[in-house]
Amino acid sequence: MRKTLIAVAIATMAYLTVTAQPAPNPAPDTSVITKPDKSVTKHSIKVDGKVINYTATAGTLLLKNEKDESVALFGYTAYVRDGEGDVSHRPLTFAYNGGPGSSSIWLHMGALGPRRVILNDPSPNPAPPHKLEDNEHSIIDVTDLVMIDPVGTGLSHPIGKATNKDFWGVDQDIKSMSQFITQYVKEYDRWNSPKYLLGESYGTTRSAGIASYLHDNMGIQLNGVVLVSVALDIHQLTFQDDISHIVYIPTYAATAWFHNKLANKPTDLEAFLKEVRDFAQGEYATALQKGDALSDAEKTQIATKLSEYTGLSKEYWIKANLRVPEPAFTQELLRDEHEMVGRLDARYKGINQDLLSEFSNDDPQSTQISPPYIAEFMSYYYGELKVNKNYSYHVSAYGAEGFKWDWHHAANGGEGFPAMPNTAVDLANVMSKNPNLKILVLNGYYDLATPFFGTEYTFAHMGLEKKIRSNITMKYYPAGHMMYIHTPSLIAFKKDVAAFIQENSK
Repeated sequence: MRKTLIAVAIATMAYLTVTAQPAPNPAPDTSVITKPDKSVTKHSIKVDGKVINYTATAGTLLLKNEKDESVALFGYTAYVRDGEGDVSHRPLTFAYNGGPGSSSIWLHMGALGPRRVILNDPSPNPAPPHKLEDNEHSIIDVTDLVMIDPVGTGLSHPIGKATNKDFWGVDQDIKSMSQFITQYVKEYDRWNSPKYLLGESYGTTRSAGIASYLHDNMGIQLNGVVLVSVALDIHQLTFQDDISHIVYIPTYAATAWFHNKLANKPTDLEAFLKEVRDFAQGEYATALQKGDALSDAEKTQIATKLSEYTGLSKEYWIKANLRVPEPAFTQELLRDEHEMVGRLDARYKGINQDLLSEFSNDDPQSTQISPPYIAEFMSYYYGELKVNKNYSYHVSAYGAEGFKWDWHHAANGGEGFPAMPNTAVDLANVMSKNPNLKILVLNGYYDLATPFFGTEYTFAHMGLEKKIRSNITMKYYPAGHMMYIHTPSLIAFKKDVAAFIQENSK
């Protein structure tokens, strides 16, 4: 069971798991793209009532290592506002998704780029034709934008003597992404532009490492880092010990609240979640720490409260020894209705085809949104951006031959330590060396992949000096992992990110 839980937790890091994908992509055909190539097109969009003229560049950039050897063609899509004479005053944001093994299409077509996929959120989406429209909430009015696809995704692949394993790992990924950012800055003369990173899920794991690597090895100082659905301490998500159970309780409570599974549903969600946080880190944590020394009476008392907060029965909590991992919760909450809730966004529901199963093996949110996202992105990429149709864009690296991630992270001790990385240490390092670096943290209340209370716990245990703790700003949305698919949250997302970039670019 333990190995199963760890595998599920790692899969949760990607909002496209193997089972949530269409048929896996074949390994990239590196014979097709042998040298850098790009398509450059001109466009305009209206954002906040103002017309923005911009140039889109989609293609590949030649990546060289520290020995000046060509090692990869790195795929990207860049949006640069026209008419900006002095680009030193124009912010530049590098953005990517996570996985590891995911391309950037989700942030690209859901929140940041100039075109947006329209969903029937949070209900199932109809069959084609799907809908794509101008994204009036794009951030390209306040910053130029570079969407990056890591090696194995998009058009990115190794060349020369390099192989996939040179890029598929925590530290390998941090290094190659940092090299791409440096190469792009050099290629387009953006050394003095205010610079930002924006990553989601495992992309936040990546961002913390990149911020530190750029500062220590490339001499690039960032203005800010936007962390969307945080996964800095991955051990927290594996349910290998009690900390995972503690940090998940408030999200279980939010989910039960949303689906009306609470006997006495409070009217104020935020006040309710504050109460649950206090219980989780107080009475509940104390009970778990007692282990087998916990009396039957104490166990019943805690199980009763857990039932009141999460919608699962007292008996279920007692049978589970007060410890219900996320895949069990998503399967159990709506079992009586023959449904399951989503991991990435617990607002979503799906048909439960195995009512006897202990764990859910599907994520309704990912299953429901993937087809329209993929179809509309491909239409946009090859149609409006006019990328050569002989080039195969890979939504993920899961279908690539030999895809296996190296989870060791040198900052955590490398080979001598367990394989679950914690790049919060990298973020603390760069924040201490660059005390002007600002961090914006975006959380979804219904995110069961990267729970908001776990994020709060991580930042409370980074050991930061008091004078730089105020550099961190937390925001919350009534949505899930990809909070931007919920239109009201997208509007708030844009407002929060735009204000953060504008404030820290002065």
